Amino acid sequence: MSCAVCNSPVFSPSSSLFCNNKTASHHNLTLSHSHLHSPVSSPFAASPTSPFCLRLLKPTVKSVFGSDSGDCDRHISPGGVLKRKRPTRLDIPVAPVGVAVPISVNAETSRGESGEVEREGDEFSVYCKRGKREAMEDRFSAITNLEKDPKQAIFGVYDGHGGSRAAEFAAKNLCNKILGELVSERNESNIEEAVKRGYLATDSEFLKEKDVKGGSCCVTALIRDGNLVVSNAGDCRAVLSVGGFAEALTSDHRPSREDERNRIERSGGYVDTFKNVCRIQGSLAVSRGIGDAHLKQWVISEPETKILRINPQHEFLILASDGLWDKVGNQEAVDIARPFCMGTDDQKQKPLLACKKLVDLSVSRGSLDDISVMLIPLCRFI
Repeated sequence: MSCAVCNSPVFSPSSSLFCNNKTASHHNLTLSHSHLHSPVSSPFAASPTSPFCLRLLKPTVKSVFGSDSGDCDRHISPGGVLKRKRPTRLDIPVAPVGVAVPISVNAETSRGESGEVEREGDEFSVYCKRGKREAMEDRFSAITNLEKDPKQAIFGVYDGHGGSRAAEFAAKNLCNKILGELVSERNESNIEEAVKRGYLATDSEFLKEKDVKGGSCCVTALIRDGNLVVSNAGDCRAVLSVGGFAEALTSDHRPSREDERNRIERSGGYVDTFKNVCRIQGSLAVSRGIGDAHLKQWVISEPETKILRINPQHEFLILASDGLWDKVGNQEAVDIARPFCMGTDDQKQKPLLACKKLVDLSVSRGSLDDISVMLIPLCRFI
């Protein structure tokens, strides 16, 4: 297999190892990052049988799909073919309850063009911005109204490296795999084991794909029966606001972590340092995740999971890729987001704006990475 050096910060520039929904009885939203620049209306606000629309609007400064001459827009059709025409919207149907229809938008952001995705609803808000690489490699997913219960949901943020394929696969499959394992789990108290099997199964199926490339870090948050179940593999992170105090619910999986380094070395691998960053085999800067076939002996997909009972002190949960956490601290993120998330007046609650503030802060501090920030108000699930 011939491989090109990846354009991802988790890979060493000197490395040549790597190359560049189904659901049941719930609303399922799995969004890939596309050339979207404007807000998207919530599918959960519409009736179960009505479509919701993702509108592609022409920015005021420059066209997201503009040609070099700026005289027309380009549109990626559902089949993935570029057409020089100016459609104003993309209609995506919402499946009625009980019918499994995957909802996805697949597109990559070209070099030099802006790439932003935003989504706002009662259950969560998310804002994602492409960094300096050719294509957005972050993804996210959300499945709400599990078992027709508005207080049950599962969310995920995925940070791809070596391309977007692994993150795309995880966004479409991981949460559904976890839910499937929960259904088959006879011991209702053994949620952690069911989540683990969901991660492992997703990884196994991705590695069976043809010409698999790259990998993806993952963080998921399952809200079920009043419990919050947070899991991660890699350096995507979950931070909880508890009465205004930040509590990290995950620990980043990096080769610099002593237990991760020991595990890698016991398995016959080594950890090297390149530009002050610890890397497995001198290449990969994360030690767990989906994919990474060439380093699978050391890069495991087994997640770490934390379970807690949601109470009124648990205000909101932030799920984000390392594009945020490399530049913004846990408490700092909570302090910035909290004023937009608290209060009884809905007009004062603007969680999407909080997501944007956090992304903008990371960019202003020099982040060149893709950045995805999801904010989940936990009061809606108590």
